Amino acid sequence: MSLLLAVALLAAVLAAATLRPFGLPEAVVAVPAALVAVVAGLVTPAGAWTEIGELAPTVGFLAAILLLGHLADAEGVFRWLGARLATASAGSARRLLVAVFAAAAGTTAVLSLDATVVLLTPVVLATAARLGVASRPHSFACAHLSNSASGLLPVSNLTNLLAFSASGVGFLTFAGLMVGPWVAVIVVEYLVLRWVFRRDLAAAPEPAPADPAVPTPAAPVVALSVLGLTLAGFALASPLGVEPGWVAAAGAAVLAVRALVRRKTGPLRLVAAASPGFCLFVLALGVVVAGIGAQGLSGWIGALLPATPDLTGLLVTAAVAAVLANLVNNLPATLVLLTALGPAAHPGLVLAMLLGVNIGPNLTYAGSLATLLWRRIATGYGDPPRLGTFLRLGALTVPLGLLAATTALWAALAVLPR
Repeated sequence: MSLLLAVALLAAVLAAATLRPFGLPEAVVAVPAALVAVVAGLVTPAGAWTEIGELAPTVGFLAAILLLGHLADAEGVFRWLGARLATASAGSARRLLVAVFAAAAGTTAVLSLDATVVLLTPVVLATAARLGVASRPHSFACAHLSNSASGLLPVSNLTNLLAFSASGVGFLTFAGLMVGPWVAVIVVEYLVLRWVFRRDLAAAPEPAPADPAVPTPAAPVVALSVLGLTLAGFALASPLGVEPGWVAAAGAAVLAVRALVRRKTGPLRLVAAASPGFCLFVLALGVVVAGIGAQGLSGWIGALLPATPDLTGLLVTAAVAAVLANLVNNLPATLVLLTALGPAAHPGLVLAMLLGVNIGPNLTYAGSLATLLWRRIATGYGDPPRLGTFLRLGALTVPLGLLAATTALWAALAVLPR
C-alpha cells in the first residue's frame, strides 16, 4: 500500500510538471506531495532533510547556470550566434544543419540543455525562416541534442551533476571518459536526422518575406570571455574541491553586475531567471523519490543491474536507465538508479546509467522535461512537432546512440581505468 501511495505521488508530480495546469509552477504540486510523503511515513523527516541537503549543491548550481544562460542571452550571445549560423549556412539547409549541430552540442555542453531548448531553439527557428529553409530538421536537432549531447561535462545537465557526485571521479576525468560517447552519439544523431529529413534538406529555399536590412550584431566579447573563463574554472576548481556551483555563480555575478550597471536588467528579473520555483520542485521531487526508494523499489531495480563494468554490464545498465527514464522521467530515474547502484558502484556503471537517462529521453516526450519544454516552444513559434516524426526519430536514434556511446565508454574505461 505504501509503495502504491509513493508511486501515485510521483505520478501526480510528473503529470503536473508535464501539463502545467493553468500555467502553475511545478512546485505547486511537488511541495505538497513531498509533505504528504513525510506525513504518511514514506520517508522520515530526517531522511527528507538528508535528501534535501545532498541535493542542495546540485540545485544551487542549477540556479547559477540558468542565471548565467539568461545573462548571456541578454548580452546578445544568441543573437550573435544566430547571425553566425546564417552566415555559415550560405543559404543551404544541409550546411545550416551542420552549423546547428555544432551550436546545439556546444551550447548544451557549456550552458546546459536548458539553454539549448529555451535560448537556442527560437534563434534556430528564426534563422531557418529567414533563410527560407525547412525548420523541422533544425528544430529536431535542438531537441535531440539537448538530451543526447548533454553527457560531456558534469555541468551539462542536472542528471550529470548527480552522477558526477556519485562517480567519485574528477572533472577532467569525467570529461575524458565521456568525450568519446559524446562524439559517438552526435555522429549517430546527425546521420539519422540527415537521412530522415533528406527531402527537407534537399528542397530549394523558399523566398523569405522581404525584411529591412538587419545589421550583423557585433561579437559579445565580454560575455564570451566570461563563459570561456567559467568553463576553464570548472576544470581548475575540481581538483581543489571547489563545487562547480561556486564557479558558475562567480561567472553569473560578473555578468549580473555588468547588466545591472548598464540597466539591462533588474534584481527581480535576475531572481526570476534563476528559476527558484523549479529549484524548489527539484528538491521536493527528491523527497518524493526518496519515499519510493524507501519502499523497496531501488532494491528491486538494483537486482536487475549488473555489478561488473564489462561491455555487457554497461549496455544492460544503460538500457535499464533508458527504459526507466521514459517511464518516470529522467530526473527521478537518476535518483532511483543512483540509490539502486549503491555508494560503491564502479564509476563506469554510474556513467553508463547517465548515458541511458540522457539519450533515452529522445524516445518519448515524457522522458525529459527539456523535451516537453521544446515541444511547447516550437509550437509557440508556429512549428509544432508531429508525434509520429518524434517517435520515428527516437526509435532510430536511441538504440543506435546508446550502443555507440556505451561502446565508446567501454573503450574509454580501458584506456582510463579507475
